Amino acid sequence: MDSQKHPPTGGQTEDTWKEKLSPEAYVVLREKGTEMPFSGKLLQEKRDGMYRCAACGNPLFPSDAKFDSGTGWPSFDKALPGAIKEISDTSHGMERVETVCANCGSHLGHIFDDGPTETGKRYCMNSVCLDFSQSEIDEVSKKDKNVQ
Repeated sequence: MDSQKHPPTGGQTEDTWKEKLSPEAYVVLREKGTEMPFSGKLLQEKRDGMYRCAACGNPLFPSDAKFDSGTGWPSFDKALPGAIKEISDTSHGMERVETVCANCGSHLGHIFDDGPTETGKRYCMNSVCLDFSQSEIDEVSKKDKNVQ
């Protein structure tokens, strides 16, 4: 687990990210904000497909890893190998593990050890940080069914 303060930028300047992303997406992805629970566009998404980083398009989660945690944010029990980096987060007087995109360093959410499946993991993600593609049961997951 990393303890970096400033994530990689995926070759983009912060000004470029501000131009590319919506104001809400910029605050959450680049400034480590959190969207309001039960407000995300992907919370109720149930189709087969692939969830990708909304900033850079990096594949993160196959749809079969998603479950309803009841928390108000999309939750997953496993990520694609190498898709996510874990960073120690001691902000707000808490000890948590932040998840960031391994490709561009954008904030995605946090990971907790209270998941209901055999992994015991709950990747609690902000919807605004994710893009969903139904057509992609994705070559990425077909190539490598091993997940973190």
